[in-house]
Amino acid sequence: MADHQEATVTLPSDPASVSSARRHVATTLAAWGLPDGTEFADVVRLIVSELATNAVQHTFGQSPTFTVDLRLDRDEELRLGVTDSHPRWPQRLPAAVRQDNGRGMVIIRALAKERGGRLQITPTAEGGKTVWIVLPWVLPIPG
Repeated sequence: MADHQEATVTLPSDPASVSSARRHVATTLAAWGLPDGTEFADVVRLIVSELATNAVQHTFGQSPTFTVDLRLDRDEELRLGVTDSHPRWPQRLPAAVRQDNGRGMVIIRALAKERGGRLQITPTAEGGKTVWIVLPWVLPIPG
């Protein structure tokens, strides 16, 4: 496999695009050797689902699209990023508020940490941001 692989899709900031983002990720991961239905693939799909949902719900119409980037470096590290053009970065909500909503970033951080990964947020040149999840690349062991 190549030292570096990338796959990108830009979608409209619409709730229907969340499932498109999940399909893009599942298809890309399978092409890179990670079959659908593995625990790691399920975790990555859940993470993209949460990030895409945030990009749709929390940009308040100020980001007409969002972009999903997948990068695989040297079969060692998977980077999953969701970029939108809204300038506000994700906020940690008080526990009382999180009872009804706002648990997405908590879930994402926990999933990344459980798998030895990390969350990073970087600004874009256009004034938006990319929320990155970086995870060790884990292929299933052939049985």
